[in-house]
This record gives sequence, structure tokens and C-alpha cells, in this order.
Amino acid sequence: MLVGAAADYQVEPGLVHGGRLAARALRSRGVSHLFTLSGGHLFSLYDGCRAEGIEIVDVRHEQTAAFAAEGWAKATREVGVCALTAGPGVTNGISAIAGAAANGSPLLVLAGRAAEMRWGSGSLQEIDHLPFVSPLVKSARTVKQTAAIGPATAAAIDLARELPGGPTFLDYPLDVVFMEAESTRLDPPPQRPVEPADGVERVAALLAAAERPAVMAGSGLYWARAELELAALARAFGIPVFLNGLGRGCIAADDELAFSRTRSGALQEADLVLVIGAALDFRLGFGSAIGPQATLVRIDCEPNRLTANRLPEFDLVGDIAATLAALGAANGDGARNRAVRRLAGLRAAEDQKRGAERAELEDPRAPLHPMRIYGELAGLLDRDAIVVGDGGDFVSYAGRLIDTYQPGCWLDPGPFGCLGAGPGQAIGAKLARPDRQVCLLLGDGAFGFAGMEFDTMVRHGIPVVAIVGNNGIWALEKRPMEMLFGYSVAADLTPETRYDKVAEALGAHAELVRTPDQLRPALQRAFGCGGPAVVNVLTDPEVVYPRRAMLA
Repeated sequence: MLVGAAADYQVEPGLVHGGRLAARALRSRGVSHLFTLSGGHLFSLYDGCRAEGIEIVDVRHEQTAAFAAEGWAKATREVGVCALTAGPGVTNGISAIAGAAANGSPLLVLAGRAAEMRWGSGSLQEIDHLPFVSPLVKSARTVKQTAAIGPATAAAIDLARELPGGPTFLDYPLDVVFMEAESTRLDPPPQRPVEPADGVERVAALLAAAERPAVMAGSGLYWARAELELAALARAFGIPVFLNGLGRGCIAADDELAFSRTRSGALQEADLVLVIGAALDFRLGFGSAIGPQATLVRIDCEPNRLTANRLPEFDLVGDIAATLAALGAANGDGARNRAVRRLAGLRAAEDQKRGAERAELEDPRAPLHPMRIYGELAGLLDRDAIVVGDGGDFVSYAGRLIDTYQPGCWLDPGPFGCLGAGPGQAIGAKLARPDRQVCLLLGDGAFGFAGMEFDTMVRHGIPVVAIVGNNGIWALEKRPMEMLFGYSVAADLTPETRYDKVAEALGAHAELVRTPDQLRPALQRAFGCGGPAVVNVLTDPEVVYPRRAMLA
């Protein structure tokens, strides 16, 4: 069962402890999995989840618990839930919470807290979490009455789900959550009005007159469940569509209107660009990726926060799906006719760029060119496979080369860029979508953040296939530093580290790949083994990803 309101769930009356009240609130919202690392402050919550049939998935680091909850959220577009013990449990999860905030991921973080009746006495792990959590979340609250635990928990889930999404936080003092209170009926989630943004008519007229329109859509499109409305709009006007973040797959990569290799030229040449659910941040050159002559229309569910960057001429703030539907309802026949020749030109350029990649996809060198890995991998991934990226240059190649055909099939750390997110997100995604392939792409640097989570996958029987691009360096840092200073420091790892042996010791299927001829058979065995697997591929450290994005 995926996370969502469980209309058939009825709360039984009677006295129960606070952990059971919290678990009943989770059940009332359809929660089926809780990601956590064991801590005594959470024991009553675990007892409640066990009684309510919520599966407890324990990991090896609290950061991974939060990342796994986010992976669940990204794969389902519903709220993922984690529980972190008091003090260091919460502080260990901070980076993951910050990442979820940057991604707009609906996440509920539950936490233990030192006992209220002894607050200020120096109890174990006594610290007020709210001051340092509050800047990262939509709401943060300490629940100090047992009877309030159920309603507060349900409300926190509802708020996390409400667009724009993001994390919410609740902590339960140890004494409060172990006390008993009456279990009462919980109100259903609130219903919000669905309204298109003001100004649609003016933008529709501009769109109908545009000669070279383009769409740049991102994660906000995915969270708004607006992919069908985007497809209808793009078809009505013949607009080429470019996607980033969780927007990838909202139009299938082989759709006639889906483009990726020609983004730079198309956005620079456009006379009208619809930026839909995508931030005008470093990924779009702070707005400079769009040609200065283009009319920039921003469509999102919240006002523009990045006011230091290029500002849109039109900022349509409202329900994204309703706004796109209203735009698509306008007459686009003339614009579609004008677009035919331009689309043909873009497609020819797209095909040419893909053809130029073939030599690198078939590169015979050993250690391997990273692109050779993705050339082999493309033939082994199902159309609905979920690919999770966690790394620098190695995953940058994946972002450029891997085609995505369905929503929710590309997961990466997002603009906060926190390495170590991958294993947790893969765990959450695989548990949410057990019938799909989940392929985790790890740089060797990223492996060091959360490699012990292969133990979690083995213990819980979570068959994720991980591919490690092992070049023995922090490539994302080493090459730019050498370019700037002529040398690098703190940028080297041990060459040929046997990450496969680490995974094997934890119980996973594992192999080392040194040459291109070993790669495809190793990948086939990994996908066929039926359990967690690691393919450790030695890659050429001299290969440098041709990076263009401006970080600052």
C-alpha cells in the first residue's frame, strides 16, 4: 500500500499510549512504512507501529532513514515518514531534512525528545531540536500533551503533502509519548481549492503568437501531478519540452516533443519560454540559460523565491495542472503549424548529438570510460526502472545519458547536492515500488557516505543493484582545483578500492569489473541475482566531465 489517505481506516476508542496514538494517525493517512534507527526515546512509537501493522525499516545511520523516507516520497508523490531518536539522532538527519526542503519533498520527521518532567536537568540527549530544525521545515512542534499526539501527527502529514511540499517535524517527549490518552476520531485531510493562476489569458495569447516557444519543466511539475496537462499543452502548440530534476520522465524520452541534448541552443534561441515548476537557480544559469530576447513565463504553485536572479515577465502562481490545462485549452493550431519545421530541425540536431556520443559509449579503454557503463546499462534497464544517482562526475554522465520514460523514475540529491542520499533513496524507492528495477549509481566518494546501508538492504531483502564508478578521486573537486591552482589537495582516494569486497562482506552479491568485456555479464548477473548487488567498475580518472553549470 502506498502512502495516502486511508478512507477505510477507523480509529478504535479506548486508552492507549502516545506511540499507539501516533501510529494510528499514520495509519489514518495511509502510511505503511516507517524508516528509523533504533533509539530508546522511540520505543513506544515502535510498539504502536507494530500494533497498527506499519512496517519498521531500520537502517545504519539516521541520515539514511530520512533519505529513505524521501526516496519513498519521490517514488510515490506521497508523504514519506522517518523517526529519529533524540539529540544526535535528529542532528544526524539534518542534511537529509535540508535536502528534502530544497527538493519540495513531502516528508514527516518524527523525533524522540528528553522527558518533559525533567527538562532542564540534563537528561540523556536533552536538547531543544526546534531552533535548528525550524528553518528547514514547513512546521516544527513539540507535542507536550499525550492526547494531542494523534491530531498533531495527522496535521503534520497533511501539511507536508500540501503544495509546495516539504518536510514537517514533530518531537514527542519521552514521558508524554509513554503516557496514555483516549484514542479519538481524526479529521480527514483538508480539501484545497484547485484554481488556475491569474493571467492565463494573456500568456495564452503570447503562446499562440510565438514563433519559437520552449518549455523547461522541473520537479514542481512532478509534485503537481501535471504531466498529462503538460503533454496536452505541448501537443496543442507544438512546443519542445526540456526536463530536469524530478520532471524527468513526465514526458517520455522517446516522445516526439521530448528533447535533452539541444537544450542550450533551444532556450537561447526561443522567443517565449515557459519555466514550469523549475527554479531559475544554478542549473539554469540563474536565468541566463534563457535567451535575453525571450519572454520568460514562470508557472508554479508558489511565488518566485529567487528574486536576485533573472525575473520572469509573467509569474503565474496557482495550481500547476489547472494552469497548464487552461493554457492548453487555447487555440494552438496556428502555432502548431509554425512549429513543425522548428521541431524537425531540433530533432535533427538532437539525433546528431546522440550520434556523436556513440564512440564514447563504445570506448574500449580499461579502466573504463564512464560512458561505456551507461552504454551497456541502457540495454538492461526496463522502461519503468527507477534510477538513483549519488555522485559527482559519474552521476553527471548518467544525468546526460540515461533516458527516463515515466514519472518518478529519476532520483538524485537535488540542488542541495548532499552525497550519501543514494542508498537511502534507493531503499525507499524499492520498498515503494517492489515490482520495478531500482538501479543505484554511486561515485566512489559517495559510497563512503552510506556504504554500510548495503547491510540494511541485505537484512530487509531489498534487491537494489548498485554500480560504483570507481576512479579513485573526488573528480568534481580535483579537476577544477587543478585548473585554478595547478594542484589539488584533499581530492584523492585509494585507487582500486574493493568496494565490492565491502558489500560482499555485508552479504550482497558483488563483482569487480576491470575491462569492458567484463561489464555486461557482471551487470546481467547483478540484475538476475534476486538480491542487493554491487558492481564495482574501475573507471579512468583522466576522464573529466565537460561541466558547464555555474555553481555561483
